[in-house]
Amino acid sequence: MSRPLILITNDDGVHAPGIRALLDAVRDLGETVIVAPERNNSAISHALTMNRPLLVTELEKDVHTLDGTPADCVMLAVNKILPQKPDLIISGINAGPNLGDDISYSGTVAAAIEGAMHGIPSLAFSLAGPPPYSFGAAAVVARKLTGLALLRRQSAETILNINIPPLPTEEIRGFRFTRQGARHYRDAIQETGDPWGRRHFWIGGGEVLNESGENSDEQAVNAGYVSITPIQIDMTSIKGLAWLEREWPL
Repeated sequence: MSRPLILITNDDGVHAPGIRALLDAVRDLGETVIVAPERNNSAISHALTMNRPLLVTELEKDVHTLDGTPADCVMLAVNKILPQKPDLIISGINAGPNLGDDISYSGTVAAAIEGAMHGIPSLAFSLAGPPPYSFGAAAVVARKLTGLALLRRQSAETILNINIPPLPTEEIRGFRFTRQGARHYRDAIQETGDPWGRRHFWIGGGEVLNESGENSDEQAVNAGYVSITPIQIDMTSIKGLAWLEREWPL
């Protein structure tokens, strides 16, 4: 039986330590190929590059980079670079959490969603906490869950968003299946000026306001557990649909 083909990508860029830690952790589980952005694409969400051509460069055997987004990487990998459709796509390990509302902005998660859109089981891995980042324990977790995903053949309709607490392996308390929480930021827009007196604004940082509650991804990570949140492409609000049918007499 042939070994499974695993596509590895991220949003931090092909030279980020997190993607190399992920590669080292899973390389013996199958045939591994990296296709990742040439530079950092954090918070770019599911953007596709449609206003210019994309250049793909092979840096070394089975390590490719392109001057595009994480979603670009998956789309080109599946359709043009890989010899066949991969059995699994893993994205990460992201330097920083992708919890709650961060999921909507995350290029790491968007790469996994793009994989699911192609009918491929996909996982997104993120290491929570502030820098500096040490990916040893996160790589151990990523290997375990990648092996399970290959063994159990998860449905491609369900993407797993996995956040790992910034703890040594022996201090991680276990795993929890969680829901997406609510995570907002206060004072996340910084105002500055230039020598000509023009106002400029920098988005980023700020105080995290956690409104997640019980069984949320952030609650699990803060308690020392690995959070595994199943998410999906279908964004239909079932409650909203029922409300429209009941309240809007069209």
